[in-house]
Amino acid sequence: MTLNLPRQRDGQPAPYVLVVVGTDVHRFDRLVGWLERWHAERPGVRLVLQYGHSRTPALPEATPFLGHEELQRAMAEATLVVSHGGPATITEARRTGHLPIVVPRDPTHDEHVDNHQQLFSRRLGAAGMVRLCETEADLVAALDEGLADPARFVLAADPGRPDPRAEAVARVGAVIDDLVARRVRQRAGGRRG
Repeated sequence: MTLNLPRQRDGQPAPYVLVVVGTDVHRFDRLVGWLERWHAERPGVRLVLQYGHSRTPALPEATPFLGHEELQRAMAEATLVVSHGGPATITEARRTGHLPIVVPRDPTHDEHVDNHQQLFSRRLGAAGMVRLCETEADLVAALDEGLADPARFVLAADPGRPDPRAEAVARVGAVIDDLVARRVRQRAGGRRG
C-alpha cells in the first residue's frame, strides 16, 4: 500500500487518520463498524485502517496487515493514530510523536482472550499517556477533537531529554510490570484459604 497524502484545495495535506488493530487472531468488528459510521459523515478525511483478522471494512483504504517499515511510515505521516490496546503499537505511536487514541479490545465481545488490553489502556489513560476510548461516542469525540486541533494529540519533543524513546519505553514497561505484579498477587491471594 503506497501512502500518498491527498491535498486539500489550499495545498495542505488532507487530514489523515491511521487505525491499527494489530495482528491478533480475534476479530475487532466493533471498531471497524464505529470507523465506517464515523468516516461516512467525514468523507474528506483520509482513513487508513489496518484491520487484521476483522471483517473486511467498507472503506477505501483498508488493508489486513502492514509491514513494520510501512507501519512506521504511515504513523509518521498520520495526523492522528488510533490503536488497539496492544503495548507494542501504543509504544510505536508514541515513539513517532503521537498521543495515541486507544480502543482496547473487549473479551466480552470475543475480541481477545482476557481483559489485559482494557487494564493496560485504562492505566495508560489515567497517566495521560493515551486518549482512552471505550465507547463509540468516546472515539467520535476524540477523532473530531483531534482533527479540529491536531496539536492536542502530538507529543511535545523536549531536546533536554537524553532519549525520549527510551523514556517512553521505560514508562510503558513500568506500567506492564505493575499490572503483571498485581495479577500475580491476585492469583496468589486466590489460592489461599
